[in-house]
Amino acid sequence: MLSAVTEQSNEIIEKIVTLKEKKNAVILAHNYQIGEIQDIADFTGDSLKLSVKAAETDAEIIVFCGVKFMAETASILSPQKKVLIPDIEAGCSLADTINVEQLRNWKKKHEKAVVVSYINTSAEIKAESDYCCTSTNAVKVINSISPDKEILFLPDVFLGSYLEATTGRKINIWPGECHVHAGIRPSLVNEIRQKHPEAEFLVHPECGCLTPNMYYLSTGDIDSNNVHILSTDGMLNHAKQSHSNCFIVATEVGILHRMRKENENKTFIPVTKDAVCEYMKRTSLENLYTSLKEEIYEVKVQEQIANKARISIDRMLRIT
Repeated sequence: MLSAVTEQSNEIIEKIVTLKEKKNAVILAHNYQIGEIQDIADFTGDSLKLSVKAAETDAEIIVFCGVKFMAETASILSPQKKVLIPDIEAGCSLADTINVEQLRNWKKKHEKAVVVSYINTSAEIKAESDYCCTSTNAVKVINSISPDKEILFLPDVFLGSYLEATTGRKINIWPGECHVHAGIRPSLVNEIRQKHPEAEFLVHPECGCLTPNMYYLSTGDIDSNNVHILSTDGMLNHAKQSHSNCFIVATEVGILHRMRKENENKTFIPVTKDAVCEYMKRTSLENLYTSLKEEIYEVKVQEQIANKARISIDRMLRIT
């Protein structure tokens, strides 16, 4: 049975590669995708990096193996290309915590505030924002804003709290969260770290364990030399460069595939094996093939919204 499954997968992979070349397409895979999708992709990484990479290619079609807001960002940066997503139902629990009407009402209560939106938001939200940011460059974006300006940050409460503590700025924070990262609680972290005291701890700034751990870092109860707050790409880069052989990872478990593939002699332990994003796991070889073959499902951002959203993204890119 295993050989039959492998043979079937290889057959689909060959069909995808053939179609990709025939249609001048590029395949992007976020770090949380299943291993088979990451392996067949032309580029893997964080969502914004992938969109920027795709814009730099001469591909006519972009197939984004991720969630919808990522495909929207690719469409914003490459309006002349056709952007496809293999599963149109691949949403994001974090992006869904705020809609454009809620943001507009929030802005009315803070008319002079600067709005900073995390990349994990819809195109409409980005269009209503002054700046976009990623977990990698969020501190730089906040620090670039004049100290006399009020700041509205959305939608992730844990990343917002991290930015407030790191920059020393008073920030109005939207109470949104990623259901996967919010579930990585301090109790789980403490338990796994006690079992592996030699391991470096890599934590994503969206995690529900982050704010308490920052407190413990400040009091000296956690050795700061072994704790690294990083984006997914930051985690991957650190793992390759570090002399450590063991790492505890606090983010969605999809990242472990690439970590282990790129560091065969190192050990990577998830804080919890249950840190699985159901939306990221909706992409399969089968629906990737169907998407490319039938050129479905296209994600196209309306020109007016795309033009406004591009302003917030470009401002961020100029800073970083």
